[in-house]
Amino acid sequence: MLVKTNAAAVQGVEAQKITVEVNAGGTVAAGKQMFFIVGLPDKAVTEGFQRIEAATKNVGFKMPRLKLVINLAPADIRKEGSAYDLPIALGVLAATKQIESERLSRFMIMGELALDGSLRPIKGALPIAIKAREEKLDGLIVPAQNAREAAIVNDLKVYGAKTLLDAISIVSENNTFPPYDYNTRESFNDTINDYQVDFSDVKGQENIKRSLEIAAAGGHNAILIGPPGAGKTMLARRLPSILPPLDLYEALETTKIHSVSGMLGAEASLVTTRPFRAPHHTISDVALVGGGSNPNPGEISLAHNGVLFLDELPEFKRAVLEVLRQPMEERKVTISRARISVDYPASFMLIASMNPCPCGFYNHPTKDCVCGPGIVKKYLAKISGPLLDRIDLHVEVTPVSYDELAEFKPADISSEDIRTRVIEARTIQTERFKDYKNIHANAQMPSRMVREICSINKAGQTLLKTAMSKLQLSARAYDRILKVARTAADLSASPDIKIEHLAEAIQYRSLDREGWAG
Repeated sequence: MLVKTNAAAVQGVEAQKITVEVNAGGTVAAGKQMFFIVGLPDKAVTEGFQRIEAATKNVGFKMPRLKLVINLAPADIRKEGSAYDLPIALGVLAATKQIESERLSRFMIMGELALDGSLRPIKGALPIAIKAREEKLDGLIVPAQNAREAAIVNDLKVYGAKTLLDAISIVSENNTFPPYDYNTRESFNDTINDYQVDFSDVKGQENIKRSLEIAAAGGHNAILIGPPGAGKTMLARRLPSILPPLDLYEALETTKIHSVSGMLGAEASLVTTRPFRAPHHTISDVALVGGGSNPNPGEISLAHNGVLFLDELPEFKRAVLEVLRQPMEERKVTISRARISVDYPASFMLIASMNPCPCGFYNHPTKDCVCGPGIVKKYLAKISGPLLDRIDLHVEVTPVSYDELAEFKPADISSEDIRTRVIEARTIQTERFKDYKNIHANAQMPSRMVREICSINKAGQTLLKTAMSKLQLSARAYDRILKVARTAADLSASPDIKIEHLAEAIQYRSLDREGWAG
């Protein structure tokens, strides 16, 4: 008897429908192989039959000595992982006439079986649910731990099965198993901007708060330079709390990436806050941008719609930093292998931090640097010019004084206050770039647009010319200064870039100054 049901294969952050065909017929002699799985399965899929056989017997069914041929179509797509256990098990039971088969083809089914018949969670439940809705199926059956994640998708009945017996009851004609009930919009609205950190925790550092406000308002990349213990990491970790809240589409896109990475965990739901990823400086280039024999998202994709924080930037391997250049420009990364090529989104804000020198005290107000001649230049040279060219703000961080730390008065400003101003500035930019595709913030402007949108008056031109001459700023600093000045003007709701906006932008080009490192 031939039975068909549906599963899915996840490629990148999208799922593709897989038809599971099970044919049972012909007896098998003792000692001979009784099952054959075809359709480009990997080892985890073929090993699944041993789990299926044990699970079906342990819940009261039998495995007849019949020849079983299981085809996973289309056959030219590689099937990976243990999530095909459940659809194959149901197909085998239906093909051997132990359960009803009429409704089986109307469901998409995924799940890993334990030997006792219980179900274990899978990766990629969200993109699988989206595909099930596109296929207009009656429902999706997934392990109970994945039901909340899959139920994010509206207009789809999602069933969270705890055991193989649950799944059998769901596909039966007299099904009374209830679908998972989840209100996506209500959950989204309840948890949006639910951050554990706040800028009200930060004492002092008003100039750094201002620079991060500008970075958030214009989508600018920034680097914080200062001695150990000055608060660089603490400030960077609070940046997501002042970014505009995720909209529902961004939340869904972010959740899909974390879903296929298996990072959502049991009973997870929609990601409603901006991601913050802080990989260690020993990370490999594959772990950062994604890849592997079975391509997986890297840290830059996990930071999509959020912040990628690289602490101690010069300590990262140069090859690792260089692979960031193209994704920062294109806001996506393409992972190509011999048999497959997948695209992962990678639209993130880069925030980096570094000590000014190996000992950490170069330009410190009270401590002396002990690094030898030329050491500071050599240390800064670890960061390539092309990467530095993609960072708009260079912010010098100085230590907070004891008096400021010991002061008990509450902070004057919170993340919510800053976020309100950032949202207002982003609204101005949304209107400005409404006719341009893939440009949503000032930082994304190409050079040709900078001349048009960031025009300055004669007094501004004189100031900028003087600054570039006296501070010996490089040519690459010119466009960056104008972009940052435009953002500063947006924060003050000014249609024109004024002298004070230009002056503020100029001070954020520390590493471009000739002789800064001695």
